[in-house]
Amino acid sequence: MTGDNSNAKDARDFEDALLSLNRVAAHQMICSKFTGDNAFELIRNIIAPALENIGDMWNCGEIALSQEYMASKMCEVIVEDILPSESSSRKNQPILGITTLGDEHMLGKRIVISFLKSCGFDVHDYGDMAPENVVRKIAEDNVQVILVSTLMLNFAHEVKKLRSILESNGSGTKIIVGGAPFMFDPDLWREVGAHAMANDATESLDVICKLMGGNTCVN
Repeated sequence: MTGDNSNAKDARDFEDALLSLNRVAAHQMICSKFTGDNAFELIRNIIAPALENIGDMWNCGEIALSQEYMASKMCEVIVEDILPSESSSRKNQPILGITTLGDEHMLGKRIVISFLKSCGFDVHDYGDMAPENVVRKIAEDNVQVILVSTLMLNFAHEVKKLRSILESNGSGTKIIVGGAPFMFDPDLWREVGAHAMANDATESLDVICKLMGGNTCVN
């Protein structure tokens, strides 16, 4: 119980540093607890809970979207310091990709990328590629889960084409969608052939975990 209380306090203190944009304090807080082999423990017990709470605060209108984004970006840098991309500790993680399928709306995608990187994932950013090009990159990078973030309805419907091409190629890559069209129509993700939907960056982590049988760095 003492350990749980200590972790909860550390997560709150870390959250305060993030919201005050105190990069130095946030970085020192994590690095002072880093022993060389406990990166995922720090992510699970301090970084992820802090970011999840910050995401909840944004959903409740308590903070600006820019604050959530900056918090995720700061954590992204910290995690890269304690868990470099080439670290062998990442070997059991699912390989992720993300795209907007042509939609030029990028902020939502950037927040998801930063959040997932802050949780120790490497994420392939495919920008606003068309479905055909995304499928080619998925094959090249052996992506197991592709996240699609869209703002406009017409690009949301491009997921149908993405799913069709993946299946015709015999790919088992899972598709997770998010963005305004899917929030306005709770059944749209099924209609376009996605495997799941996530309302925000925090939920995307839970959905990835479920799709991959719990094989993530923070569960």
